[in-house]
Amino acid sequence: MADAASAPALARPSLLPAFALCFNALVWGVSWLPFRELNALGVHPLWATAIVFGVAVLLACLWHPQAWRGLFTYPWLWVLMVASGLSNFSFNWAMTIGDVVRVALLFYTMPAWSVLLAWWLLGERPTRQTWLQLVLALTGVLVVMKSPDSPWPIPESLADYLALLGGFAFALTNTIMRKVPDAHPASRVLAMFAGGASASLVVALVTWQQGLVPGISSANGPWMLWLTGLTLAFVAGNLAFQYGATRLGVMTASLIMLSELLFAAVSSAWWGASTLTLRTLAGGSLIVLAAVLASKKQA
Repeated sequence: MADAASAPALARPSLLPAFALCFNALVWGVSWLPFRELNALGVHPLWATAIVFGVAVLLACLWHPQAWRGLFTYPWLWVLMVASGLSNFSFNWAMTIGDVVRVALLFYTMPAWSVLLAWWLLGERPTRQTWLQLVLALTGVLVVMKSPDSPWPIPESLADYLALLGGFAFALTNTIMRKVPDAHPASRVLAMFAGGASASLVVALVTWQQGLVPGISSANGPWMLWLTGLTLAFVAGNLAFQYGATRLGVMTASLIMLSELLFAAVSSAWWGASTLTLRTLAGGSLIVLAAVLASKKQA
């Protein structure tokens, strides 16, 4: 009787993987705040991203010293490095200078780009559902970007362009991940971290030389504390993602990760970093619906 009574308890699934993914979504959803604080203290998000991912590269090398070999075995990992780098610095920069909710929604146009990239790189011909997913996502983007003062729905700022670039690059990142399924996970993680560090550093150096962004030497105040906390949060968030994503189905994991939009919306509205207009909510609903359909297709 005791064994029979304990069986349901043993079979009950653990909520820890779901909480782990929620934690990762929380880290990314509120990352705009430390990036903005660092920017106010003189550390541009490009420098901050380069440092954060540079530390992550060192940790990845300590975790698996042979991870670099995968970069020479699987050439597509170099494309993964570039895509990940573009995605990370674009998102972080956009979140620092733009309306947080608007940036997060435009970034989540990744399902639209994924349809086209999977067709091009993986030979996956779109189905009726994927075409619907594409139309919904692009319609949502047009609704979000349509300004009452503009006759056409076009990007209004550098933040808009960066968010769209980040969403496309993230979709490319996910597509390349599926193109190299045999690569060691440590090699894929290292490529993504190295891309985030190197792309941010290159763009930071170029824009600094042109006088477009300040040098990190102009930083003041407790910027090291903010940067240390941000680095620890991103490392912990990545570990949580690796734990949760490998223990849950693709659809479940993807839907949980959409909570990043909720965390971004609530935190930015609380701190006055975004404006929740009816147009933004309507367009955002279409983008989220497209993401849900994409998750269901991958399940």
